[in-house]
Amino acid sequence: MALFAKYLRIGSTVKHGFKVFPQLTTAKYSVYPPHFAEPVYKKQELDKLYESGEIENYKLIPFKAARSNETCSIFHDPTVTKFVNYMLLKGQKKLARGVLEKTFEKIKKLQLEKYNRETDPEKKASMIIDPIVILKKAIANCKPLLKLTAVKRGGSFYQVPVPITDKESTFYAMRWFVQCGREKDKSISFADFMATELIKASNNDGKVVQKKLDLHKQCEANRAYAHYRWS
Repeated sequence: MALFAKYLRIGSTVKHGFKVFPQLTTAKYSVYPPHFAEPVYKKQELDKLYESGEIENYKLIPFKAARSNETCSIFHDPTVTKFVNYMLLKGQKKLARGVLEKTFEKIKKLQLEKYNRETDPEKKASMIIDPIVILKKAIANCKPLLKLTAVKRGGSFYQVPVPITDKESTFYAMRWFVQCGREKDKSISFADFMATELIKASNNDGKVVQKKLDLHKQCEANRAYAHYRWS
């Protein structure tokens, strides 16, 4: 009877969180070993590797299999796909993709109107019409260089400025765009607001650029705590 109770207790523990056997929890790592390289699936990148001769360095390197959403189609763009993933809510990816397509359509209309009104040929030549180029430029202009992280020293927490990686800065920029879109006035559609904000951000203006500048000001104000990173 005692042995049965012991097994019953172990089974209950395994059922409610695998507390006794951590090795039975869900795998946290990739199925590929760390020395496997990311796949190169774009034809343009492959052509560059062949032209430069760097393809010889890749012959003996094992690669991961390309994901189902990674394709060499000219309509596939990793930045756009990532932005759609940040926009979606409750898994409604089709809705998020449709909203972004309406945003691109609105950007194209606004930029073409400006292009047709412009009389200076130099300004016309420098004007960007492609919405995807505007999206990438807006994200690049909104990437922060620093962030604040809480560090505990002497029983108190200090907001310490630390450098930020390119991947994390891209996450901050895209998240700020989505946050500003959700905090907008309800009388304005999400696509219209996002189109206007992306155009402003591509020209280093707008709410998201202001968020980046505010973060940099906070980091500048807390630069006296920068040495806490190493102490």
